[in-house]
Amino acid sequence: MSLLALLIEHPFEDGDHLVHTPDRSFTKAEVIERVDEFASSVNAAPGEPVPVVADGLDALVAMFGCWRAGVVFVPINPRQPDAAIENAKARTVEVAQDGAAFVLWTSGTTGEPKPIVHTHDAYLELIDRVLAPLRAKPAHHARPPSPNLIPVSMALNAGIYNALFGLRAGAPLVLMDRFTPPDFATLVQRHHIRSTVLPPAAIAMLNEDPTIESLAPLKYVRSITAPLSPFQARRFTDRFGVFVLNGYGQAETGEVIGWTAADAKGHPERIGAVGRAHTGVDIRIDQPDANGVGELLVRPPNTAVGLDPDRTTDDGFVRTGDLARIDDADFVWIEGRRSDLINRGGNKVFPDEVEEVLASVAGVRDVAVFAAPDDRLGEVPLAAVVGDATDAELDAAVRTHLAAYKAPVAYRRVDALPRSDVGKVLRRRLREELV
Repeated sequence: MSLLALLIEHPFEDGDHLVHTPDRSFTKAEVIERVDEFASSVNAAPGEPVPVVADGLDALVAMFGCWRAGVVFVPINPRQPDAAIENAKARTVEVAQDGAAFVLWTSGTTGEPKPIVHTHDAYLELIDRVLAPLRAKPAHHARPPSPNLIPVSMALNAGIYNALFGLRAGAPLVLMDRFTPPDFATLVQRHHIRSTVLPPAAIAMLNEDPTIESLAPLKYVRSITAPLSPFQARRFTDRFGVFVLNGYGQAETGEVIGWTAADAKGHPERIGAVGRAHTGVDIRIDQPDANGVGELLVRPPNTAVGLDPDRTTDDGFVRTGDLARIDDADFVWIEGRRSDLINRGGNKVFPDEVEEVLASVAGVRDVAVFAAPDDRLGEVPLAAVVGDATDAELDAAVRTHLAAYKAPVAYRRVDALPRSDVGKVLRRRLREELV
């Protein structure tokens, strides 16, 4: 089945407003007309990849237009520097896989970005995998779904997934070209949004913005794209009365772990965990230490085409590269990236744990902890800090809440942290620039 059907067969009538932007609304007929116009402009043979530099509604139209024309959508984020855009166009790959829908790129947090091919059938399966429990509830059929607010770029997997998820659920879409806390709060109120998604960086921005007094009627937020610190999750819930439903997935696997509303009501004490494995997904921890922490392995029903075979075990589990533990209620807690783990003379330092403590210090606006080489200990933690807290204040906080060996050996002041398109801190850049 082509993902194009999620638009064409959407239950809305042609005159119903299907897509909303901050400036205006578009009917289903208007969106389809734009899709057909884009499809007629495509100059590529069926099955060929077509790079598209666009965001928001333009990216949504281009995606469906590519599928109408029978070609493969390759989104490129227009907010990148011109050189990066041209480089992305040049790297557009030949896609030999039958049924390919679109090509994404890994985030490049540990090396050069790599292409990931998603097929129509596999991507539809991963959407239905998450949607199935919702469809099983009587309330799902009692009223039409509320609009699906998408506060992330449509050039990213998170934007594509949530747009297609909303359409599959029969919902209209609300698109944000660029996230700002005031615009987000306005759209939540205007469209009576009760549940949406937010990346950790956006949650932190809302936590810090004194002008946002309320996010009513919002009740639930699903954190996406990167690990969310339990500190920021609790802060968001305490300030706005909105429960954070964390989640976990990768571009190659789709979402495989997450929260449900029932879990939120039954296990509020586990806020900060990424949730429990979705139906049909197997998970396990590889080589756990004394605390049960090891690499998280997942086995979903489908994965993206072209997954590195070195990342797959003999029994079909995907090595995520993330360190995690599973508690006695089957909730998964992400401790950090295996590549980010700092081995300080045999003592393990998880950057996320130290960052959470440092982020609680007054005057700290952003912070990242990363490894620096050391002749005696092998590695030691350093911290890049955005803000005006003193070294003494930072060090005192860490040593009060954590073991002394987890304290950074130095604090480097920076104007901003380098981040990927989805908000992940690029620790390799910090090592290159600050060590």
